[in-house]
Amino acid sequence: MKVLYFAWLRQRIGTGEETLDLPEGISNAGELMDWLKAKGPGYEQAFQNADAVKIAVNQTFGSRETPVAANDEVAFFPPVTGG
Repeated sequence: MKVLYFAWLRQRIGTGEETLDLPEGISNAGELMDWLKAKGPGYEQAFQNADAVKIAVNQTFGSRETPVAANDEVAFFPPVTGG
């Protein structure tokens, strides 16, 4: 699975992308986010307000309930403001 992080999520985690084996028992993007949050302090800080993080699976926006599979690309985006 390819996981992408954008903007301040990337800064807090320390990388813009990583390749992971889908952890056993993870079936949707929310479970993946919760698993990532437990990987360390940078991940915990990045996902501390998980409800504000936008999710895309295979380049289609989704939600925490969007299913994920081993060969998917999952991207996490911070909320965007305009002016």
